[in-house]
Amino acid sequence: MKTENRVWRLFGHILYLLFTLACILPFVLLVVSSFTDENVIVQNGFSFFPSEFSMAAYDYLWKGGSEIFSAYGITVFVTVFGTAISLIITSLLAYPISRGDYPVRNYMAFAVFFTMLFNGGLVPSYLMYTQLFDIKNTIWALIVPGLLMNGFNVMLMRTFFQTSIPMPVIESAKIDGAGEWRTFSSIVLPLSMPIMATIGLFQTIIYWNDWNNGMIYLTDSKLYGIQNLLNRILSDAQFLSSGDFGSYASELTSAAPVETVKMAIAVIGVIPILIAYPFFQKFYVKGIVVGSVKG
Repeated sequence: MKTENRVWRLFGHILYLLFTLACILPFVLLVVSSFTDENVIVQNGFSFFPSEFSMAAYDYLWKGGSEIFSAYGITVFVTVFGTAISLIITSLLAYPISRGDYPVRNYMAFAVFFTMLFNGGLVPSYLMYTQLFDIKNTIWALIVPGLLMNGFNVMLMRTFFQTSIPMPVIESAKIDGAGEWRTFSSIVLPLSMPIMATIGLFQTIIYWNDWNNGMIYLTDSKLYGIQNLLNRILSDAQFLSSGDFGSYASELTSAAPVETVKMAIAVIGVIPILIAYPFFQKFYVKGIVVGSVKG
């Protein structure tokens, strides 16, 4: 029996090692390719051990250095501010519908669940945000569409409140004279750090990687976040590489290492998330596991 257990344990370790390599190796290839000479990639394809390294892709991106720093600042602000406000809205909606003594909890829960199945589509959303909220070509165009909370996040947080916040604790707070706001802020939220960190990570990734809102609601490039700016740089590089410029074709094409620029853009976009993730990790698994268990 002990030998059989060791065999299964070894098999499990090998399997997990293979899964780990499957996740890590593509990222390693991404980073290595971003430092590879463009001609080497064109001739030999992508490789973990290229014959010639080059900083041309990052030099190309660095030419728009001031724009990149400005776009990073916009994205950081949108991500931090948007995530914080989104957490407040999500928790303020999830907490009431988690309480069994809330009269209209079932109707509100159904309304949230309905949004997970149906939505108005792009055209009504565009008309609402541009004509009713008037956020076109403002910083709010990158924030507001993500604030109207995700239904899945609301239901996940509601389940966490139901399964992890003991009702006797809430009842004891009432006996001590605490109102709903005091109970929520002083008792419920401190006990809900795992799910808050989990939903916060979800929202952080959504805001950081968002390019769709900028593409739809922004025409002023000064308001571009990092994803929209990098997407524009990539489009410019691909346009330059097409060579439709007459006598200037060769000079412009040489300044546009398209393949390596794609890799460099992906590296620049993902590094901040890699830095932020370890701070959320200790809460992430607990928040997902507890929040997904139906009470």
